[in-house]
Amino acid sequence: MNVNDAAYIAGLFDAGGCVTYTQRWEYRKSRDKKYKFWKIRCEISMADESIIRWIHEVLKVGSVRMRKARKPGYKNQWCWTCAHRDAYYIAKLIWPYAQVKLHKLEQIIDHYNPEVSCKNVVNLEDYRNESR
Repeated sequence: MNVNDAAYIAGLFDAGGCVTYTQRWEYRKSRDKKYKFWKIRCEISMADESIIRWIHEVLKVGSVRMRKARKPGYKNQWCWTCAHRDAYYIAKLIWPYAQVKLHKLEQIIDHYNPEVSCKNVVNLEDYRNESR
């Protein structure tokens, strides 16, 4: 992808995009308990299908779907969505050009950055050597 496409997508993202970076609790009946999970997601929605399809084609990640109009006279919305590691890839790609969504994109990048997010993870070999 060239710089112009990345900057254009960042602009579309700032105008009609959404970045979700939250931790939530979910109750699972099969396990009969609550657990925490991360909801990390990037999304762009608009009425123009061709632009959404172009974004999907250029980025080569995520999925495209249509949201039906909720009221008569309104247009259907087309939505491109990606989550987790794909969202990390997109965040790193458009970070230099983003303005409005910059803080949330930085949160995603920091979440997946090994120096930041894995500082409490123990290497299995190191753990085995310490326990001997």
